[in-house]
Amino acid sequence: MARALTVTDLEVELVTRRGRLKAVDRFSLSVDAGETVALVGESGCGKSLTALALMRLLPDPPARIAGGSVELGGQDLTRLSERAMRDVRGREIAMIFQDPMTSLNPVVSVRSQLVEAIRRHRSVSAAEAAARALDLLRQVGIPDPERRLDDYPHQLSGGMSQRVMIAMAIACRPKVLIADEPTTALDVTIQAQILRLMKDLQAATDMALVIITHDLGVVAETADRVIVMYAGRKVEEGPVDDIFERPLHPYTRGLIGATPSATRQKRGRLVEIAGSVPGLDALPAGCAFANRCPQAIDRCRAHQPRLADHGGGRSVACFVAEKEGQRHVALVGA
Repeated sequence: MARALTVTDLEVELVTRRGRLKAVDRFSLSVDAGETVALVGESGCGKSLTALALMRLLPDPPARIAGGSVELGGQDLTRLSERAMRDVRGREIAMIFQDPMTSLNPVVSVRSQLVEAIRRHRSVSAAEAAARALDLLRQVGIPDPERRLDDYPHQLSGGMSQRVMIAMAIACRPKVLIADEPTTALDVTIQAQILRLMKDLQAATDMALVIITHDLGVVAETADRVIVMYAGRKVEEGPVDDIFERPLHPYTRGLIGATPSATRQKRGRLVEIAGSVPGLDALPAGCAFANRCPQAIDRCRAHQPRLADHGGGRSVACFVAEKEGQRHVALVGA
């Protein structure tokens, strides 16, 4: 498959009264056309900041890209001027934001917002753009699209607002679509419809899809590959089935153990991950998860583990997992 997006050693800094804090630390990502990659982790682990950095939408100040590259269509987005980046957003890379109720302009009709997005990147008349907008509403499954086209955001339900956001994001058929918590605050029925819609659109256009979520159910249903983030760093990556069947990092195991499952025994308790993600101004010298990890050893607290290749598309940043892997190889060799 053709590579759609390549992110290499991306760093995002926050300038605060306490100095410069690294919110995203040497993050790398690759997504092929037609592939779905999920970024997972607790709130505060850097998922949304990463997405905003890819879109060059970081609020500057206090946030800024401090290093790394974001390659799309043969160009590094981190080096583009803001004027050039406006031509890329929406046409080459687009984003569905967390809350559609605050992302849509409340005083502008759905028609006007969609037409503006289309005409920004396509040389078409207002009438042609309006026809395309109507077709988009039909495509995302909004009932009575002719009437809804002239509605304002406050007249739409949460599910319909999210569909309008999706319509706006795919209006110019981008190569890469980033969906940041696309099913937040939606009931399970609408959630399933939105996820099915995104997968159908992806199949029709072969776009690369990056889904940001803390919901492992969404990951299991949609993703081909999973990246687990913690405290701004990638701690594990692998094919979705492998991650769920044999998680390597203790944090990944904790996330899976804390997720309700239909196959879990009725009286079985969910696993609790003690503590919380450390603040950016209080990151330890070693592994950021060490103080919460039941398997941590002295080396974890003193040194930061590097992301190591475990074969089969698997990688993990964990001394304990590395030790377990070596023991497994020894047993197989015996």
